[in-house]
Amino acid sequence: MSITVEEKVDSRRIVTGENASAELIYTVGGSDSDTAVKAAVEAAAPEEYEGLSRQTIDIEPVTVDTVNQRGLWTATVRYGRIAPQTIGSEPVYNFETGGGTQHITQSLSTTRYPSDTAPDFKGAIGVSGGSVQGVDITVPVYNWSETHRLSAATVTTAYRGALFNLTGKVNDAAWREFVAGEVLFLGASGSKRGEDEWEITFKFAASPNRENMSVGSITGVNKKGWDYLWVYYEDEVSSNKLIKQPKAVYVEQVYSRADFAALGIGS
Repeated sequence: MSITVEEKVDSRRIVTGENASAELIYTVGGSDSDTAVKAAVEAAAPEEYEGLSRQTIDIEPVTVDTVNQRGLWTATVRYGRIAPQTIGSEPVYNFETGGGTQHITQSLSTTRYPSDTAPDFKGAIGVSGGSVQGVDITVPVYNWSETHRLSAATVTTAYRGALFNLTGKVNDAAWREFVAGEVLFLGASGSKRGEDEWEITFKFAASPNRENMSVGSITGVNKKGWDYLWVYYEDEVSSNKLIKQPKAVYVEQVYSRADFAALGIGS
């Protein structure tokens, strides 16, 4: 199925002067895959525009039909100037491993008592009447920050805008030691040191991708680290009793994905 990429020329936004920047908007159709859509935009959008370098490509779904593998997307391509990083001291890194809270409705394994008469809910937790209550658990989350010193020429209005637009996005390619889908950019804070440089702290959180999971009798479930998984249940008769059984698993992408190269602090 061919993917169409059309620029909305009347929506161009251009800022001239020392803090020059530009923003081009595209309408993309013909695919339900965010990866394919982003690749199509990368191929269609110029790497340079009005002397400015391409910094970020953000895609947002308008309508997505996964059954017929069709979709309509809006892509925003941003351009600006990013100068080399200030030569000086090494970046400062801080990290913390902790747990985030997640509500789950399926267990990894179940022991039933009495084993011969207790209904088998296929791992559903807290089944009561017509609902599955579930439980809140702690899941691994790796938080870290990096403090970098950047030249004043780097930290332009366009660059700060790129940081703003990347906040709340998940990496669409490998970043540091993590694979695509595992890193969430939480934002940045900075202060200017004299006239020539900025000190900026970048904050991230990582959650592991999971592959080939099983939910009841449903197998082969894959989930990116920051996607949301939920289970649909239906009633079934077992041992002359009406019980809840998992019938479908849905993995929802709830964070947009972006290229973290625009942070300007390496890969």
